Formats: sequence, structure tokens, C-alpha cells
Amino acid sequence: MIKRKTLPIIANLTDGILVFDKQRNLSLINPRAQEFLRVNEKEIIGKPVLELAGFGNLKRLIKILGKKIKSAPMQELTVAENLVLEVSAVPLFEQKKKIGTLVILRDITREKRIEQMKTEFVSITAHQLPTPLSAIKWTLRMLLDGDLGEVTKEQKKFIEKTYRSNERMIGLINDLLNITQIEEGRHVYKKDFYDIEKICRDIISSYKEEIKRKKINFKFIAAKKLPEVNIDKEKIELAIRNIIENAIRYTSSKGKMIVFLQCKEKGKNKKEIKVSVYDSGVGIPTDQQFRVFTKFFRGANIIRMETEGTGLGLFIAKNIIEAHKGRIWFESQEGKGSTFCFTLPC
Repeated sequence: MIKRKTLPIIANLTDGILVFDKQRNLSLINPRAQEFLRVNEKEIIGKPVLELAGFGNLKRLIKILGKKIKSAPMQELTVAENLVLEVSAVPLFEQKKKIGTLVILRDITREKRIEQMKTEFVSITAHQLPTPLSAIKWTLRMLLDGDLGEVTKEQKKFIEKTYRSNERMIGLINDLLNITQIEEGRHVYKKDFYDIEKICRDIISSYKEEIKRKKINFKFIAAKKLPEVNIDKEKIELAIRNIIENAIRYTSSKGKMIVFLQCKEKGKNKKEIKVSVYDSGVGIPTDQQFRVFTKFFRGANIIRMETEGTGLGLFIAKNIIEAHKGRIWFESQEGKGSTFCFTLPC
């Protein structure tokens, strides 16, 4: 009775459904999955997974799932130019015994098109805006320097505000350019061996006045004789700057900050540099921590205290560090501060 009721539901689902038994033979496929994969149920039902690769688009699906059809997290499968599927596989149990695997195919073509349109819009915007913004910047600079004639104190005050606003806009556009390059796979890395301690010290030095103004109790600790790392210096500087700038920005007056560098063993004959940035700032709410490294994320508590910011810095930092085969993670407690850590292989 239950089976008679269930089968019509499965047959009319908008998602594709495949069920493999414990011997990895295909025991069920619904019409939607047949449409997606361009196969006929009569030709494939009961066949083992190794034989299915010769039918329609099943070869591509099995390549994702593997010959053993193990449970797997969501993955994308491009079947055709106008069809992208999200594939997930979950085990089926009966009385705690595995009896097969359920494969779900969801059509995400529309979502991918929207995502592509957003990416293209950001790309066009990021490439077109720098030129007029640079022109505005240098015109304002000439006005401030008196190259175009004397200005009154009140006029200068307004021009300085406009100049700072323009600088923030240029910073945002630079972030968008970095994101565009990351998403288009053009974040080219020109690697060489560099002293990571010196890079950190130089970056910290550029924030010296801000640290002094906020009376932050700042410490920089580096282990002795740290090995050089093979990195793209410009990109790693950007990643470290984003992490340290966040820590300074969201640490209250008379708060604490520690930047700590150490060398750690990583398996046999392998080492990595670990950089830790601790701050006693506002922290990140627990229910929002899963979004920290996503684009445009800013914690609700942070938005309340400071409206400025793009929420792009940590997304960029994560992509740069992972492109260098490193890892990045954090620990945070709202109201007590955060520690962001990342590693780079030596």
C-alpha cells in the first residue's frame, strides 16, 4: 500500500531520483532523471554501475559518484550548455543496515545563469569605474595642493571629505577587481621566496598611527629563524592586510592585539608557517560564523557599530591563502574577540 502511494510521488518529482541497491545495481529511476540523463528506464534498470557508463549522460554522473556509488556532498554536473545539475548521494538504511544509495539530481541551471550574470555585471563595473575615479582623485588632489588656485579653509574641508569618499570607492572597486580575477581564474601568482616576518612588520608599521590613536595594546611575536616562504608577495600582503585591518577596526579603544608567527612541522620533512592574529574586539555572533568567509558578509553587531565596510576582505584573503596551498580558520566569541589563523607551506 505504501509502495503504491510512494511511486507516483517519486514519478512526479521535479528532481531526478536514482536508487542503487546494495550490490550497486540500478533499481529505480524516475522520469525526470531519465530526461536529465537522456536514458530509457527499460534499457538500464537492474544493470550494475559498471555497465551504466555506456548509456546517455550516465558516464558523467558515475564519474562524479565513483564506481562504488558512495554517499557524497553536493557537486555540480554540467550535462549540456543549458543544463547544470546539482548531484547529491545519501545512503539508504533499513533497521540500521545499508540497503542502497539514493542519488538526487536538482536542476540549478537558472541559479547558475543568475550567478553568471552577477559575475559579469561586477566584472564590467570593476573594469570601467577605475578610470573616472582616478581622474576625480587627481583633480581633488590638485585642488587640495593649491595647484588650481587658493581655496578657503571651509572649501578645503569639503574637498578633503570628498577625497576620502573617493578613496573608499577606489578601495571597493579594487576589492571587486580582485574578486572578478578570483572567479575568472585569473588571479595569477608570481611566486618567489620572501621573509614573512618582514612582510608582517611592514604592514603593521603602516597602521602604526591608527594603533596609537586607539591606544591598542599591540604585540608582535615571531619565532626565531623562520624559513622563507614561496609566495606571491603582493597577494599575500593583501591577505594579511585584510586580516590585520579587520582586527584593528573592530578592536575598541585600549583593547589588545597580538600577531604571532611560528614554524610548525607538517608531516615528514615538511614545514609550514602559521600566522595568528588575535584581537579583543567585538567578536562574531555564533549563528553567523558559518558565513565569515563568504562575499559581502558583515556581522550584525559590526554593522551596528560601523556602517562602512564591504565584507569582501576575508573572502579575498581565504582565496589567496588557499591558492598558495595554505589553510585559514578562526575562533571567535561575541563580545570577547577573535583569533584568525592561516598557514603557508615552507
